[in-house]
Amino acid sequence: MSASLPRPRVGVWLIGARGSVATTVVTGCAAVTAGLHPPTGMVTETPAFTDSGLPALSDLVFAGHDTLDCPLPKRAGSLTAGGVLPPGVVNAVTAELAAADREIRPGGPIPGDTRSEAELITAFADDIRSFMRRHELRRAVVVNVASTEPASREPGAPLPASTLYALAALRADCPYVNFTPSEGMHHPVAAREAERSGLPHAGRDGKTGQTLLRAALGPMFAQRALSVRAWSGTNLLGGGDGAALADPAAAAAKNAGKERVLADTLGTVPEGEVHIDDVPALGDWKTAWDHIAFDGFLGTRMVLQTIWQGCDSALAAPLVLDLVRLTARAHETGMSGPLGALGFYFKDPVGDGPSGLAEQYEELVRFGQSLGRAAPAGSASPPEGATGGTGDAR
Repeated sequence: MSASLPRPRVGVWLIGARGSVATTVVTGCAAVTAGLHPPTGMVTETPAFTDSGLPALSDLVFAGHDTLDCPLPKRAGSLTAGGVLPPGVVNAVTAELAAADREIRPGGPIPGDTRSEAELITAFADDIRSFMRRHELRRAVVVNVASTEPASREPGAPLPASTLYALAALRADCPYVNFTPSEGMHHPVAAREAERSGLPHAGRDGKTGQTLLRAALGPMFAQRALSVRAWSGTNLLGGGDGAALADPAAAAAKNAGKERVLADTLGTVPEGEVHIDDVPALGDWKTAWDHIAFDGFLGTRMVLQTIWQGCDSALAAPLVLDLVRLTARAHETGMSGPLGALGFYFKDPVGDGPSGLAEQYEELVRFGQSLGRAAPAGSASPPEGATGGTGDAR
């Protein structure tokens, strides 16, 4: 009997590759691969996905773009000091962090950058292609984990950086995941290119904390026929995300996804808003409060209050690894267009799919099962969960 051929490695190109989320992704992947920690928070490591044909964590090769020059080992050390990463892990995976850091290329545009948009897209795409050639990779998944950009750009304005990177991913023939609220592939220019490319893509804005809870509670109220009158929230957060979201336009982009979850699960938009406050002292930690006013039988007025305290990077990193594995496998099987079955991971999913968390999970499991049944591209029909390359990025 001949030995089975090794599975090909998969590239992971991170936009914002020296940020907290990206650093936690690389560190966590190396730590789990080495058996130093269990894969807590990784849905793709649960029994439901054992036979999905996903790439192994040990087969992932990391690289990316960033405008910062802080080396990954140093960044990981700072996260350890802040309690985000456990003591001792960084020293154990320093070689993996250094290897990923050597593959990070300068991003942009930066102040004083005279390159045109076309030149930036070409340069970014060339960086990705060069990485894939050097490591002999058949495919790489581009994931945006950079800071949130301001929303509401005027017609005719320059393309946002997130869209330049998305277009570069398409140019390099790579599937794309937008884990941020930034425009990315949602920009009309990129959406048209995505439709023409036939590449799978997913996003946007990872559902890690407050909105995760809303996606679970919203259906509860609807299913119990309880009338929600008001739903207000407050977020306290620090780190780079807190500084970025101090910009009202960036906060508006973030809040749009939170509000969409309520509208989709409740069937209406209750009174109330979400406020985001930058508290630098919190670092990568965040606190989210929700105050929900609802009516019960005979109009009895009641209130539910929730408090979510967590570390955004530690919540996001396992989801990013899940998305890379699922998207890479979808690409391998020839899927195209928006991956609606990955809505479980996002505040503002692309494609069609349910809004409630339980229904989204069921769809994700079905998607994983269909990936396991699928043959490589060109030899079978696409698995369930693809929308047939419509490019719909609603």
